[in-house]
Amino acid sequence: MEAQLESLRTEALLTVAACTDEAQVEQLRIRYLGRGGELTALSDRMREVSKEDKPKIGKLLNETRSAVTAALDERRALMVAAHEARAFDGLDVTLPGASFPVGALHPITQLMDRATGIFRRMGFALADGPDIETEWHCFDALNTPADHPARNEQDTFYMPDGRLLRTHTSSVQIRTLERVAPPVRIIAPGAAYRRDEVDATHLAQFNQMEGLYVDEGVTLADLRGTLEFFFRELFGNDAKFRFRPHFFPFTEPSFEVDIQTAALGGGRWLEIAGCGMVDPAVFEAVNLRRGDRGLDPERHSGFAFGFGLDRLAMIMAGVPDIRLFTDSDQRFLSQF
Repeated sequence: MEAQLESLRTEALLTVAACTDEAQVEQLRIRYLGRGGELTALSDRMREVSKEDKPKIGKLLNETRSAVTAALDERRALMVAAHEARAFDGLDVTLPGASFPVGALHPITQLMDRATGIFRRMGFALADGPDIETEWHCFDALNTPADHPARNEQDTFYMPDGRLLRTHTSSVQIRTLERVAPPVRIIAPGAAYRRDEVDATHLAQFNQMEGLYVDEGVTLADLRGTLEFFFRELFGNDAKFRFRPHFFPFTEPSFEVDIQTAALGGGRWLEIAGCGMVDPAVFEAVNLRRGDRGLDPERHSGFAFGFGLDRLAMIMAGVPDIRLFTDSDQRFLSQF
């Protein structure tokens, strides 16, 4: 048996050294080391070896198995290395590597996330509602008269069943007041839809962020402080503000907010938001729907505000055409 092992070892090492591909190496592994392999067969014959010779033959058997295994592993490693070397033939490792562009959030989404973070720091919760709304939530509950131009089909997208695409996210405020008793402090970012002619400053679908705060003792000073803090966080502490009287059906008194800051060209005033104190008629309309007096105009007051995220992004980035935000031009979007 000693001679058989020596002969098998010599034969196996020579045969392995002559292999030319990985498949042959695997075949030899099975031939010599597999369950039915030649070395396995010799191992099974150890029972026939005399007691005196077993230590010597056992040692030789282990050495032969180790030598054949090492030769197979070495030959396979050489084959793999040669294959990998061939794969890189002709490759100029001095050439610059390929660049992989890194994506980013859309500039409107970036602004929405930043604005949401600022309002969250002031205790506002995030609220959401459906894009397809009822006239009651979009107009009636907001004290909008039946002859208001916004309710005309020339301005609003109506469905055959009488529902409509919301013209503002104020409908989210109404849906929140239907479900929740004061105090209520929410922001409602999202898409709004109007039949505007698409041009450099108008889109049929645009993005708004509206806010609502209702509690006992809420005043106009709270509204001004909230908006001034928010816009200073966006534009810097040098920003100046003015509140101009305006009219909105759902707030009284109502204002438009203008801002003046060096970041926007110095002396120019720019209109950036609308706001006001919630009209008691809105509370009464919601009470009728709720079936209670959860919103008591004698106890509760509140303010609401809203601004266009697209317009705000245009102002902050100096973008001259709102359509650039929807054209999906990577040359433009990659700047953000």
